[in-house]
Amino acid sequence: MSKHTMEHTFTMIASVYLVLQNARGEGLLLKRKNTGFKDGEYGLPAGHVDGGETLSEAMRREAREEIGIEIAPKDLTLAHVMHRNCGDHERLDFFFTCHRYRGEVRNCEEGKCEELRWCSLDVLPEKTIDYYVQAFSAIKHGVLYGEFGWID
Repeated sequence: MSKHTMEHTFTMIASVYLVLQNARGEGLLLKRKNTGFKDGEYGLPAGHVDGGETLSEAMRREAREEIGIEIAPKDLTLAHVMHRNCGDHERLDFFFTCHRYRGEVRNCEEGKCEELRWCSLDVLPEKTIDYYVQAFSAIKHGVLYGEFGWID
């Protein structure tokens, strides 16, 4: 066992992101507020994976909590995985696409979300979170894995 391993066990945060698309192929974006992270920028319904839940369970929970919809596990498709360097920690980000759901999309977290907006994922609002832009491009081109925040 190396000295590094004995002193510190590496951990990585897992997050899930929902690329929800309507019949016109537009994606749902949420404008963040009062979160302390990328406030004023557009993101996706997303969140951390809790212990004891699968990635699809986490994605379904976040969709229910943030935008009030129910998604069947079979309607989630893993579209992109990103290994992201955040400076003081690393993350594995799992982006799921979904075209079918039950319920009406609504803003269930008005304290954290200023607005919901359907838009083309090819023509994003100017203030879209930077690593999301990379993920959307990767999804469009069928690229399953990407990295963000690492120095070349």
